[in-house]
Amino acid sequence: MPAPRPVPRPAPGPRPGPRPGTDAAREVIRWAVFSCVLVPVVLLWCGTAPTAAVGAGLGLAAVTAVCRSLLVRSLRETARGVADHTRASTPVD
Repeated sequence: MPAPRPVPRPAPGPRPGPRPGTDAAREVIRWAVFSCVLVPVVLLWCGTAPTAAVGAGLGLAAVTAVCRSLLVRSLRETARGVADHTRASTPVD
């Protein structure tokens, strides 16, 4: 029986991807959403009233939404500032 032929692999090269800031922002948001789900579950498990647990989850979700919008806005402003800075010709002393 002949030996199997090796499968050719693509040449390694630079991978296009998102900017580093957006990757970190996505991870922060992912953890925040996870905590919005986890906190009410733990509260229910510890015997807290369901309305209080749901209220805590909704409160965390509201804070997460506001933080996400501020983070996205900050990343956009930073990207715009970097782009403006590279185009601007500022005098050097």
